[in-house]
Amino acid sequence: MMGQFDLAGIPYAPRGVPKVEVTFDIDASGICHVTAQDKATGRKQGIVVSANGGLSESEIERMVRDAALHAESDRAKRLLSEARNNAETQLTTAEKQLGEWKYVSDAEKENVKTLVAELRKAMENPNVSKDDLSAATDKLQKAVMECGRTEYQQAAAANMSS
Repeated sequence: MMGQFDLAGIPYAPRGVPKVEVTFDIDASGICHVTAQDKATGRKQGIVVSANGGLSESEIERMVRDAALHAESDRAKRLLSEARNNAETQLTTAEKQLGEWKYVSDAEKENVKTLVAELRKAMENPNVSKDDLSAATDKLQKAVMECGRTEYQQAAAANMSS
């Protein structure tokens, strides 16, 4: 890692709403200037990273060996992280849709609520597998899509009769 800094003071907002502009600038001396600015508040934070001589050949070889040794576990962690992100996105979508459906039956809504609870429970399990998480996410997604189809068809029918 070259360096780290926190951009504090960003107001709470749903995922994807805050807009942060990050700028990297490397000068002729190899010094990297990194700045991040929250577009809503104007808050800005930066760091300067300078080269300290580089790595020796043996350090590079060791790092390559370590990377090869951990490649599969890193891949599994990445896939689980992606599954968790997909699950969180699907939960957000489902919960939003539940409050907007006018033509979906109470039974269908209850089914979606049950699937939301099951997916939340799976996400709380620190030992959940990627496959189990993906399966629960897919079940919820299919139910939400079916409710969306019902909502669209019923709304269209209601508009035709008015």
